Amino acid sequence: MSAPAAEQGAARRITVPPRSLRSRIPTREASVLAALVLLVAVTTIVNPRFLDPQGVEDLLLNATIFVVLAVGQALVVITRNVDLSVGSILGLAAFGTGSLFHSAPGTPIVVVFAVGILFGAVLGAVNGLIVTAAKVPALVITLGTLYIYRGVSYAWAGGTQYFIGDAPDAFGNLAVQEVLGIPLIAVAAFVVAIVVGLVLYFTRAGRDLYAIGSDPDAAVLFGIPVGRRVVTAFIASGALAGLAGVLYTARFNSVGADTGTGLELQVVAAVVIGGVAIFGGSGSVVGAAIGAVLLTTMTGAIAALNVSKFWTQAIVGALIIGAILIDRLISLRTAKRLLVEEDRIA
Repeated sequence: MSAPAAEQGAARRITVPPRSLRSRIPTREASVLAALVLLVAVTTIVNPRFLDPQGVEDLLLNATIFVVLAVGQALVVITRNVDLSVGSILGLAAFGTGSLFHSAPGTPIVVVFAVGILFGAVLGAVNGLIVTAAKVPALVITLGTLYIYRGVSYAWAGGTQYFIGDAPDAFGNLAVQEVLGIPLIAVAAFVVAIVVGLVLYFTRAGRDLYAIGSDPDAAVLFGIPVGRRVVTAFIASGALAGLAGVLYTARFNSVGADTGTGLELQVVAAVVIGGVAIFGGSGSVVGAAIGAVLLTTMTGAIAALNVSKFWTQAIVGALIIGAILIDRLISLRTAKRLLVEEDRIA
């Protein structure tokens, strides 16, 4: 076999998530899910009205936007990058949706969703192309585009706001329609998480993202198109942020220039808490989605328990630090176990 052919074969082998990763993902997701169940149980015991039908519906609706954003952010973080512009992209897509309905009231809802997703994908592509071409940390680039996109939003919107009454009733009803008692847009958000999770784990392109996050230099040597994969991850993140912007418009009463401000840090927090390693290479979008639900549920639980809302940020910060420390400990234990196995084989 020639050297290039051998490298191609090695590239195919390296894209399979390592055994340690496959064994860690269910455990990490299960621990986050257990924390969510414990939070709900304790809150319900103290305040039984926490899980009344209206309360559950509000929790699901509040989690919808964060779940969609977290799924896209997880794809980027797995590649050892981060996208801080998702809040601004959501804001632009949300205001664009309101503007589209205002200027063309008869626009089909499917077209509105397509435009929002495409708009977000274009902005995500800008992020990815700059990151890969300039070879500058994504943290710096997306911090810059966060402000650029937000500036465009302020220049475009000014003091204008669009209200849900400006949109067709069918669009506004998306937030109240239910499927088996679950809000329709919440179902859509979790379907997105499941579909993206399957693509990420069972396709070569998805497995390449794990390989890139684990060791970008090794991924290049093994023939993985690192630049193209990273750009694709940013495009997907932007597209999902655009989708979240359209859903935001359907969910809330009004959109304006400041829509989505500050969401990016909460989304990164949800991803990290959901078990996606901030150093890349491990985690899953399902875990990120559960992390998003955990954070939104925690906010509702704090209100239900009559705890000062100012504790929310402190608790989120503690959860982030805890998640990073746990990930670090797991990585060290895994590395130590691999060394022991190598010594035994040798």
